[in-house]
Amino acid sequence: MPLHALAYDPAIAPSDTLLGGLACALDISGALYAPAHDALLVADLHLEKGSSRARRGSMLPPYDTKATLDQLAAVVERYDPGTLVALGDSFHDVGGPERLSDEDRATLGRLQAGRRWIWITGNHDRIVSGCVGGEVVAEWRLGDVVLRHEPTSGSEPEIAGHLHPVGKVAMRGRSVRRRCFITDGRRMVMPAFGAYTGGLNVCDPAFRPLFAEGFEAHLIGTERLYRIGRAQLCRD
Repeated sequence: MPLHALAYDPAIAPSDTLLGGLACALDISGALYAPAHDALLVADLHLEKGSSRARRGSMLPPYDTKATLDQLAAVVERYDPGTLVALGDSFHDVGGPERLSDEDRATLGRLQAGRRWIWITGNHDRIVSGCVGGEVVAEWRLGDVVLRHEPTSGSEPEIAGHLHPVGKVAMRGRSVRRRCFITDGRRMVMPAFGAYTGGLNVCDPAFRPLFAEGFEAHLIGTERLYRIGRAQLCRD
């Protein structure tokens, strides 16, 4: 089923939304741009996941870091942000920074040049090595909105990652399952940006305490995002 067959509200651009008063542009790559702060946000890069799995005997192609950084480079070129914030699990494990190839390390350095770079720690990378540059913090703020890795059920506006949300829509006997942003206007969980990241259906009980009063999902299509109401989403 093509995503363009879904209904959406044409009065509101599906790629733009407000979160706790913060204007956000949701990019088709899975990144988020906050123009008022000239800040680009990405979640769950999971760099060096391939090499991490290889150390445990899994035969994954070792090209995930290059693919993820190439995608990130395209988004950085598009927005040229003054600040980039990575919302945790940027590396698949704490040894990831040391396993970067010289080429990937150079790419990361070029992306960091001329801008502020914030690493928020996650559950996979609670310690981020200083060998990759940037600032390492547990949380960050854009105005009144808190940026953190794991979403909470608190009352303050927040943008988080961690859960790798995907939305599934069924129509006329067919279905489509895509990465998505999920939000209720106060809280947003961003999709995983990394090349080797799976996804958790937004209808999973893990999302329920975070969005007790409902939510909408912005599904990532091939050419645009689609704003989908909770009632149109289904379980796997």
